[in-house]
Amino acid sequence: MTMDGAVVLPGTTLGAEWVDDVLLAGPAGDICFRLPDPVDREKLRRLVRDRQTELAQSGFRPGGAVVLRLPPSMAFVTHLLAVWRSGGQAILLDHRLTDYEVRRAIERLVPQVVVSPRRLAPAGLRTFVEVDTDLASYSGHPAGTTHAVVQLSSGSTGPSKVIGRTADDLVEEVRRYTQIDGVPQRGERLILLPSMVHVLGLVGGLLYGLHAGVELVPPARMTGDAIVQAIGSATTPATVLGVPFHIGLLASVQDPPWLPQFKRMTTGGELVPAAVWQSFEDKYGVPLGNMYGMTEVGVIGTDLYGEHRPAIRPAPGIEVRAIDGELQVSRPESPYLGLSDPTRWSGGWLHTRDAGVVDPETGLVSIKGRLDSQVSIGGLKVDLTEVESTLTSLPGVESAVVVFDGAITAYVQLNTPRASATLDADLAQRLAPYKRPRTLHVLDQLPRTTTGKLVRDLPTLRKAAS
Repeated sequence: MTMDGAVVLPGTTLGAEWVDDVLLAGPAGDICFRLPDPVDREKLRRLVRDRQTELAQSGFRPGGAVVLRLPPSMAFVTHLLAVWRSGGQAILLDHRLTDYEVRRAIERLVPQVVVSPRRLAPAGLRTFVEVDTDLASYSGHPAGTTHAVVQLSSGSTGPSKVIGRTADDLVEEVRRYTQIDGVPQRGERLILLPSMVHVLGLVGGLLYGLHAGVELVPPARMTGDAIVQAIGSATTPATVLGVPFHIGLLASVQDPPWLPQFKRMTTGGELVPAAVWQSFEDKYGVPLGNMYGMTEVGVIGTDLYGEHRPAIRPAPGIEVRAIDGELQVSRPESPYLGLSDPTRWSGGWLHTRDAGVVDPETGLVSIKGRLDSQVSIGGLKVDLTEVESTLTSLPGVESAVVVFDGAITAYVQLNTPRASATLDADLAQRLAPYKRPRTLHVLDQLPRTTTGKLVRDLPTLRKAAS
């Protein structure tokens, strides 16, 4: 162990000092978080050192794994950095998972220590909470792999996959962000909406913000008014980072104030319908940027100025190709733990299972939706993404999921009361008969993952409709 407490692990490409060099370096007085009280870099470093001591006292050793089952909080941030700084692997479990799901993950991944809230996190719409933690010793085993972080995929299309990323991989992605035109710069603010347990909030928000000297500002509550208040709380430029679900929150604000410091909003996750992004830009007068990525590899491409919508430009150092209509991303090794599946990774290429094309002249990547969205109806090809996009363009439709369940089936959430018959009538004017859903379910709330993505898993949708 070095004098400052950062462990260097023999045989690794990048020892744990990367946390100091890449994330915690900088002037002591720099503000890292505003919650709303400021947390400067010196205070953050002190808290991380304290967490390292607590982890060691609970049985954690360099080379071991720690499960973090914490809501967005300083406890999450400081425990995460402490695990890495101590030479360990952080297994991130969303605090909203059930006890059964957490127990299964722990039994499979065998951590040395499990960190969870001492009491249930406060209910409501708070985005960043204060929690007391409970550290429970679980085993004396070292981590099963040398990955710095282990995450679960979003689970929007089926069971979650276990994904590992090395410290080198995380550092490479953080530095990749610094080369993307339009990301927040030192002295600016990032209004952080997505969970830091998942890749967009973790790397695009927390890690990049710490590295670049960007002030991270979670709004007090997950409401449109609170997000607007966070933007207007200072005069420095502010970028909002979120997913399409958060656009709806901002769109719900009636007559928002003039916000000259509002620079842009950047969204990850599913594609944003044209009517939604146009309405957002008209209302706030700032560009809605788009980011495409995966838990397995992080950011793949961006269009932060909205210049190429719906296409994106590959991020620096990322190679994307289209084979038989599927987008594939260069990655030297499989990111999946305990899974050997050549349909997901083979020969140095990650199979995204997203349909798309790469323009040979410009290099721009157009994403056409999920690869399994192409179905055959009576010998005629139907793109379910087109049906879904048409549905969401109808007046009163908040969101929709269209799947093939023996026939085209649509699940719809409304923001204005409408009868199913009128939806069918509107679709009849816009889609050929063979493209229209045979069954249309109107739900009070469409199922979403913990990251806000719409769930496309058939059993889950059927259960919600029943």
